[in-house]
Amino acid sequence: MAVTGAGLCLPSLTWAGFDPLWKPGSVCANPIDVTVFEMFKIGPGPSSSHTIAPMSAGNDFIHLCAQLPQEQLAQADAVKVHLYGSLSATGKGHGTDRAVAAGLLGQKPDECKAEFLDNLFTKPDDTRTVVLGPARIPLKDSDVIFEQGTIEAPFSNVLIIELLGKGKQLASREYYSVGGGFLQWKGWKAPDKGKPVHAFDSMNGLLEIVKNTGKSIPLIMLENEMAITGQSEQNIRQGAQRIIHVMDSCAATGLGLEGKLKGPFGLERRAKLMLEQAASSPEPADAFAARLSAYGQAGSEENAMGHPIVTAPTAGSAGVMPAVVHMLIKERGKTEADLVDGLLVASMVGTLIKRHASVAGADVGCQGEIGSASSMAAAMLSQVMGETPDVVENAAEFALEHHLGMTCDPVGGYVQIPCISRNAMSSVKSWNAWMMARTGQGTKHPVGLDLCIRTMNQTGRDMKDDYRETARGGLALFYTQGC
Repeated sequence: MAVTGAGLCLPSLTWAGFDPLWKPGSVCANPIDVTVFEMFKIGPGPSSSHTIAPMSAGNDFIHLCAQLPQEQLAQADAVKVHLYGSLSATGKGHGTDRAVAAGLLGQKPDECKAEFLDNLFTKPDDTRTVVLGPARIPLKDSDVIFEQGTIEAPFSNVLIIELLGKGKQLASREYYSVGGGFLQWKGWKAPDKGKPVHAFDSMNGLLEIVKNTGKSIPLIMLENEMAITGQSEQNIRQGAQRIIHVMDSCAATGLGLEGKLKGPFGLERRAKLMLEQAASSPEPADAFAARLSAYGQAGSEENAMGHPIVTAPTAGSAGVMPAVVHMLIKERGKTEADLVDGLLVASMVGTLIKRHASVAGADVGCQGEIGSASSMAAAMLSQVMGETPDVVENAAEFALEHHLGMTCDPVGGYVQIPCISRNAMSSVKSWNAWMMARTGQGTKHPVGLDLCIRTMNQTGRDMKDDYRETARGGLALFYTQGC
């Protein structure tokens, strides 16, 4: 795609769309500085917005309260959590009540074991203890309240946690789960970071930097990562390899398990059976697509069980990239170290989408989750398979474009129907996007990733709330009605 100017910037998009006064060649005053470790978080499923961020909120709140005077803490006798938006609308299906409670009990997303969540509040009278200095505060499942009303807030998913003593409020904080496990709160300020070496906030701007410097996208991202975080190249690569390892393990584990998934539907795990049936297919192309689908199914089934996954970019879409990772390692002879550059490229795509649209189903529907995941996986695959930056962009755009308009309609609030099969289907879409992009080298691609992201943003903002993770429309409505 032809570009002009250096360090091109696109404006930060709002619900109303992009700034029509933006001109190519503008100086990038607000470059992207989201790191790969912010984009890819290790934690429990089934929803990064509904489990990982709320668990982080609970953990943050106990640290906030720990700063109170000891005599004030001694009065504390209750903790209450109020959930709004889709955090409330999806009910217990997303496990938000257990996740935020786990955070209040000191658990952190990347360290919390599945067994801890599985054994939390299994009975109505189950009571745990929140320890805050001299205070020993009882915590029950009923202390997490699924509010039915609305609240004026800058984001869709809101939770308010308050510490009470003798009926009086001792401390309170209003938190916002903004998608992909990212957490903010009222009065939140972005943490201080280093400035990126290469300033861009659009795909066009990045491609111009590639052209002007002769550096690859992964090297540009790595140099930015080092500048922003202050970490060494070795530490960044080791951390990225850990993320790749968890992705691969997630798919591999899911492929070996059978039985029913949690929840009221009694869904059977299908990944293992899908893989077994793929082995008996007489057509190599059919077998390949079936295996890739099984890998995506396996990772998403693990997410549905609340087991450890990587937000890619969310938990609800955490089966797509692991499927491609597992395929590259198991069938294409790639190593975890080989995939680090691909992860850096995928992170770049995810941060562009997050900056100019959203990766949250509560904001823009499932196109922001599964569409972003497929786009990121296609870019990663293109990079690992040695394609040019233009092919990387085109593959990412193809994958995102063909998810435009996808609604987020989890039946019963559980990340199962249609979420699991969407991960399997989109794993194949990401592979197909790479194949289409590489066969189009040298041809004109009229859309481009930047335009596609803008389109996805506006499409999502135009959706009715019923189709944005509230479980009030689409399959979530008609499945429960038996239609």
